[in-house]
Amino acid sequence: MAFPHRPDAPELPDFSMLKRLARDQLIYLLEQLPGKKDLFIEADLMSPLDRIANVSILKQHEVDKLYKVENKPALSSNEQLCFLVRPRIKNMRYVASLVNADKLAGRTRKYKVIFSPQKFHACEMVLEEEGVYGDVSCDEWAFSLLPLDVDLLSMELPEFFRDYFLEGDQRWINTVAQALHLLSTLYGPFPNCYGIGRCTKMSYELWRKLEEEEDGETKGRRPEIGHVFLLDRDVDFVTALCSQVVYEGLVDDTFRIKCGSVDFGPEVTSSDRSLKVLLNAEDKVFNEIRNEHFSNVFGFLSQKARNLQAQYDRRRGMDIKQMKNFVSQELKGLKQEHRLLSVHIGACESIMKKKTKQDFQELIKTEHALLEGFSIRESTSYIEEHIDRQVSPLESLRLMCLLSITENGLIPKDYRSLKTQYLQSYGPEHLLTFSNLRRAGLLTEQAPGDTLTAVESKVSKLVTDKAAGKITDAFSSLAKRSNFRAISKKLNLIPRVDGEYDLKVPRDMAYVFSGAYVPLSCRLIEQVLERRSWQGLDEVVRLLNCSELAFTDMTKEDKASSESLRLILVVFLGGCTFSEISALRFLGREKGYRFIFLTTAVTNSARLMEAMSEVKA
Repeated sequence: MAFPHRPDAPELPDFSMLKRLARDQLIYLLEQLPGKKDLFIEADLMSPLDRIANVSILKQHEVDKLYKVENKPALSSNEQLCFLVRPRIKNMRYVASLVNADKLAGRTRKYKVIFSPQKFHACEMVLEEEGVYGDVSCDEWAFSLLPLDVDLLSMELPEFFRDYFLEGDQRWINTVAQALHLLSTLYGPFPNCYGIGRCTKMSYELWRKLEEEEDGETKGRRPEIGHVFLLDRDVDFVTALCSQVVYEGLVDDTFRIKCGSVDFGPEVTSSDRSLKVLLNAEDKVFNEIRNEHFSNVFGFLSQKARNLQAQYDRRRGMDIKQMKNFVSQELKGLKQEHRLLSVHIGACESIMKKKTKQDFQELIKTEHALLEGFSIRESTSYIEEHIDRQVSPLESLRLMCLLSITENGLIPKDYRSLKTQYLQSYGPEHLLTFSNLRRAGLLTEQAPGDTLTAVESKVSKLVTDKAAGKITDAFSSLAKRSNFRAISKKLNLIPRVDGEYDLKVPRDMAYVFSGAYVPLSCRLIEQVLERRSWQGLDEVVRLLNCSELAFTDMTKEDKASSESLRLILVVFLGGCTFSEISALRFLGREKGYRFIFLTTAVTNSARLMEAMSEVKA
């Protein structure tokens, strides 16, 4: 049972234009090196590039050979080398080493570096330090919006999360502002904007500056998208830390969906080969089950298989003319559907096997207990056992973080005990990871109430009020309080259910977590859209530590049609999960909205933990 959109649901804008723009710009940059050239591509850019311009398009524009940017010397014999890279220091060292090796060998070639999505001054500095700045021409490919599906745009910047939320590095904020600016140029103006979070506020202000500089571009146009909602990932870590149970989320947790496609191994395909499958609305089978709770998927697929068999069986009593029609019109579609069906049944079986081995039920029960705040001691013992059995370093960390955030920090005794057990079980090299998690507010220790104020008062005596405010801000971010219980009560995140929660006919967004919890991020969006502002949510905003960081910006709605006002762009800075996407699709269906998602990258609990980890898997 797919989510049928209501007949009155607004039409989605056509995002294929973004692909065309990116492709044309890349071709323009490649043609600035006329003649044959070799292209070196950074691994991270290979999948996104493949969605924009495949090998044959590159060959048409005189790209001869393709190489991966890696740590070994390049064996290219071409006279022109082009590098397509992310703006990273290590990439600059790589380019410089090639150029300097050529100089030593007395070779002269042309070199061009194309940075995506933008170039940073630091990169040019490195080229200068290495003495090759004059030999290399630099350009940027402002490719920051990749349509992964009809309603999902990704910036494909997984490093955004660590860079901003751990290191406090603000360099990607300009990229976000530019992406929003491009969207409003093509599909704007956006009459109503809401946002919450520090990164959101900075990105929004920079975007507004860009709009003012180019004033008039979208003036007089009718808006296509009525509302934009921006949200920082750290406003809601809990949702991202939970195990996913909707089909698309489970596939991501189990097999890793990368740039909109997934590699299913032999255990899924029942052959000796792996299969790369593009997961989007064009896959008719997938589109009907992607947002479903996993418990419904098997039933749906077996029903589908029976229907398919019935359609095949129709050919038995056909005469030649009917048979000809059947073969020319229907057979191809049926075969395609058959292939997709067997892939998804294989994926389901593989997920079931893995989850039974992991004792998934027990895990989910513990997560639900943490979310609801029941039997905390039993949950802590479960986590200890998880650590002692060495189930998985990332999983154990995730459960500790979930315990910490839902409990507003661990009591010092528990924090020390869990940390010691973890380091003894998985190795002392994880020590730095704990420091990262603490800094990001993911795994913290409850401090006695007065320590902060004593330090703050000493500091504020030394400096002026304004600076003290800034320093106090810095201190309060060191002691991020999650206040999850209070927020959960205020927003009614744990549904009160009489009897069983029916997952076949979901009643609210909590179905994406088996009826146990409504994603906080999605509830915030729902509440703000209902009120058309943050009014009445002051207490929630205060509990989220975002008193200064929630804003509403509304323009006159005289030009916005009622259709555009039901189209909502949700921007997640720091990543969003497939569970949140499914929950908002559900909300849209209930309320007659359509949601469009823009995220810095699609994330899940494992990616979140990897970003914080100092031990590379």
